[in-house]
Amino acid sequence: MTRVEDFIKLNENRQIWTISNDQSVMQALILMSEKNIGAIIIVDSNDFPIGIFSERDYARKVILKGKSSKDTLLDEVMTKELITITKDHKIDQCMEIMTEKKIRHLPVLENKKIIGIISIGDVLKIMIKEQKDLINHLQKFITS
Repeated sequence: MTRVEDFIKLNENRQIWTISNDQSVMQALILMSEKNIGAIIIVDSNDFPIGIFSERDYARKVILKGKSSKDTLLDEVMTKELITITKDHKIDQCMEIMTEKKIRHLPVLENKKIIGIISIGDVLKIMIKEQKDLINHLQKFITS
């Protein structure tokens, strides 16, 4: 089973996007749009992760509440209960956490610093590849 560390090594050039909690929702949305990402990690002045803001947060906590994206600060609407993993987690553990907590992004921390982020799409791609590899291995075993 693939570990998160393997994923991070394969994607070492992947940028981790963060924004401070005193920025507006609009600023986060612009950055998320420019970088084509579905969530962004919120950090304090010491770059310590303190939350996450996702498209789901926007829909449920801004639009449906009638708030202004320009006037609402991320601190008001971000998800403050940040669920994180370490590089030692296995991909199937990530899927379990995401399913149980109903989330789509898991920041990866090491010594309280962000070293990566893995999305549900990343997890699914890895799991599908592992299943294909297993099927190919079993087919070779059966036919030999």
